[in-house]
Amino acid sequence: MHTRYRGSHLVREVVLIAVAALWFIPILALVNVSLKPINSQTNALTFAWPPTFDNYIAAWQQASLGAALANSAIVAVISVAGIVAVSALASYPLARVTRRWSRWTFYAVLCGLLIPAQLALLPLYVTMRDLGLLGSLWAVILINIGTAMPFSIFLYTTFLRDLPTEYEEAAVLDGCGPVRSFLQVVFPLVRPATGTVVILNLVGIWNEFFVPLLYLSGSGNTTAPVAIYSFVSQYVTVWPLVFAGLVITVIPILIVYFSLQKYVIKGFASGLKG
Repeated sequence: MHTRYRGSHLVREVVLIAVAALWFIPILALVNVSLKPINSQTNALTFAWPPTFDNYIAAWQQASLGAALANSAIVAVISVAGIVAVSALASYPLARVTRRWSRWTFYAVLCGLLIPAQLALLPLYVTMRDLGLLGSLWAVILINIGTAMPFSIFLYTTFLRDLPTEYEEAAVLDGCGPVRSFLQVVFPLVRPATGTVVILNLVGIWNEFFVPLLYLSGSGNTTAPVAIYSFVSQYVTVWPLVFAGLVITVIPILIVYFSLQKYVIKGFASGLKG
């Protein structure tokens, strides 16, 4: 049955286009400023003409963005892999065991969402210093995994509770143990939740600034956001280089996001299709 196109449909389309245009303005300003000469004094929304790509070359070389992007990729990939592995395994018994301790453990994990991360800065810094991990990417990776656990476990647990147990029961009848049943049957079924956990944590870790600045300061290791910060000083900020560096660093995460966005939508909708 076809719905007749009405004036209200046109109004909604115009409103949605206007909202999308408003969201696009910051992206336009970002790219536009990155294409302007360093000494340009024009407005951020004034089109750069003729555009120059010298800022991208200068940002890549002066901030050593190649090494910084490699470090960001290492931190992001290992952190997200650890988050998915630990969160999924921890969520399975919390979702399937119906005893009282399981429910209270789940609530205890959720308390991690309520505790400000700033409260743990000093204890964590001392711990990493005592472990000899200051200046190492492993310090950032371990902190990323720990801070992302509460939300990831919450997402996996709520998703698993809506997953019918018939799949696991059939696997048990075929001779699968709990671990094999989870790895070969349950985990593939929670792909939407996994996609959501991956992309949300990946974006946050990729853009993380304070943790790498604190734990990698003074070492040869640095991540992309910290490397771009080298263009910002107390008296002078080279905005075209900053924006060029931001454009370079945002491209990889955009590619990953658009590749996994369907899983993000399914994860939020708690769907089991696909």
